[in-house]
Amino acid sequence: DYFLSITQRLGKKTIYGWAPVIITGVETNDNVFSQDMKLSIIIPAFNEEDRIVRTLENTLLYLDKQKYTGEIVVISDGSTDRTKEVVENFNSKERISLKCYEYHPNRGKGYAVRFGMLRGEGDFVMFMDADYSVPIEEVEKGITLLNAGYDIAIASRAVSESVIKHHQNFFREFSAKLYTFIQNLYLGIHYKDTQCGFKIYRKHAARELFSKQKIESVIFDPEILWLAKHSGFSVGEFPVEWSHVEGSRIQYDNIKKSLFIFQELFRIKKLHMKQRLMDA
Repeated sequence: DYFLSITQRLGKKTIYGWAPVIITGVETNDNVFSQDMKLSIIIPAFNEEDRIVRTLENTLLYLDKQKYTGEIVVISDGSTDRTKEVVENFNSKERISLKCYEYHPNRGKGYAVRFGMLRGEGDFVMFMDADYSVPIEEVEKGITLLNAGYDIAIASRAVSESVIKHHQNFFREFSAKLYTFIQNLYLGIHYKDTQCGFKIYRKHAARELFSKQKIESVIFDPEILWLAKHSGFSVGEFPVEWSHVEGSRIQYDNIKKSLFIFQELFRIKKLHMKQRLMDA
């Protein structure tokens, strides 16, 4: 059978996915009801047993201060360390659900984010990086945009009023700008920063867009924004405080890895054209 059941404190249920992966998971708060859920926070993680501790501590503390109900869903993307165990050992708060799903083998950040975004129960569903490069308090700027009528709100390090507290090295920043220029030209989108891992969606927008996602690597972000454009969803950008955190699990430190990024980018239109032909 392609999919195994996920064991939770309330019992067992089957979670469906897209590949023959072994999945395990745990929910650490039984008292949260999905129909009352306001905000779902998806955190993709690959071997993040160290960095995810601060992220969970700060995020749980923030949610505990809010009047609404929230959930944190950690997706351990084929981790070989203690990521899942670390999450399971956290004590959740009242009105906050903390879940961790882990599958094997590793599939890529895009796969992990899609896996989580399609399972978020909140009215608003967001994803953030496990390294806590953006403080969770910045979510309020995104929620303000959604409350103003936008379907999607994306953090951008390139818009005015953003604060970069710790920069990446010169080569990585230059490469990112070059990539973004080519990406926007190819896809016909106009964002100065698509790769900041802090984006918030209305649930119906998340369900529609991530169910169409094809790219499983880190280049899923421009694919989703390209799909949003063609699906008529409105996108707002907001400034953030951002810090580069050492120890990134995604490294593009040689020509082969850099070329892979562009190969993935140029697959986006081809994959969806193929899908349209299959659906015709």
